[in-house]
Amino acid sequence: MSVFRIQGGQRLSGSVAVQGAKNSVLPILAATVLARGECVLRNCPPLTDVEYTLDILRHMGCGVKREGGTVWVDASVPTDCVIPDELMREMRSSVIFLGPVLGRMGRAELTYPGGCELGPRPIDLHLAALRTLGAEIEERNGRLICQGELTGGSITLSLASVGATENAMLAAVAAKGTTTITNAAREPEIVELQEFLRTLGADVRGAGSSVIVIEGGKPLHGGEHTIRPDRIVAATYLSAVACAGGEGELLGVDWRQLSTVTAALVEAGCQVESGSDSIHIAVQEPLGAVRPLRTAPYPGFPTDAQAVVMAALCKAQGATVFVENMFESRYRHVDEISRMGADIRVEGRVAVVCGVPRLFGARVQATDLRGGAALVVAGLGAEGETVVSGTRHIRRGYGDLAGDLRALGAKIWLEEEIVI
Repeated sequence: MSVFRIQGGQRLSGSVAVQGAKNSVLPILAATVLARGECVLRNCPPLTDVEYTLDILRHMGCGVKREGGTVWVDASVPTDCVIPDELMREMRSSVIFLGPVLGRMGRAELTYPGGCELGPRPIDLHLAALRTLGAEIEERNGRLICQGELTGGSITLSLASVGATENAMLAAVAAKGTTTITNAAREPEIVELQEFLRTLGADVRGAGSSVIVIEGGKPLHGGEHTIRPDRIVAATYLSAVACAGGEGELLGVDWRQLSTVTAALVEAGCQVESGSDSIHIAVQEPLGAVRPLRTAPYPGFPTDAQAVVMAALCKAQGATVFVENMFESRYRHVDEISRMGADIRVEGRVAVVCGVPRLFGARVQATDLRGGAALVVAGLGAEGETVVSGTRHIRRGYGDLAGDLRALGAKIWLEEEIVI
């Protein structure tokens, strides 16, 4: 069993380049199914979710090669539109293959996806969008069987879902005619997916706004793309410095994508300076509580940053209120951080963090990706040793969490622990 072993209470100092974005690379890898040629993706992070996605592409008959951070995918002649259950269950985002596989092959068969348990995340919006484009979808023995020739249509999402927006975009690129997606998600990852699709020859415009227009049915060719840095990983490392104290510099990040996170940290007492592609943070004095933080779709405060910022504010003077508007079960890390001496009270979607003078090292267990990262952040600011198990969840989104934090001056190691 692997664990993160952390010697906390050390002020940080250092710099680190932020890995490629998990939430960008997964839909972009799915989009390669649409290309009748080789795609080259650079800065692909070494995540388990990326490996599962590559396994799905291999199963479909695509040529896949990886060397370091560069991945080659050749989907010239995909051979299988059926994705087996054991691959679908490994991650929630596997449903993103529904649109491109159906669009490219005229049929897609898969099961419901797996991944972190963060409460209900139904794929109804995905299915409704595809039906609008002419897909016939049947559920049979726990499997989704989708088929039909896609044509353009007017899709209105009842919620600005990132995954549904991406699936609709990927299907619409293959559909004949014009598709309009209204109430589209506005996240930077949507913009990056549009950039990649345009590189392949697709006509997509409007990403970053609430209306995306796609002229579909164009033959797509291969292309090259470099995955942009991960804004949530950047938020994690900013929170780590805020919790432990000291200073750090993050390289290769777009500060504009992190403005709500850095604003909260500045209000708490951190000094944050942003350059064209870097962010510097320094913490000299004890932090203070901030005004209520409410998670919301982009450009609001990101739900994926809620847990790590909460960990950073556990020692802040005063009380900070968090309101989780995106998922029902996103406070699963609270009980574990409380083992370290944190005072956090949860009622439904609201968590009140009452700052304590100090945290203490403890054995804790990660039960999901971002909650696990929050335990590591808290461990850096705690006195003594913290051991975090459940690292498989964390490795879904962080390629080398321990190595990156050591670059920032932390004393943390990923170790194999013998269980007797």
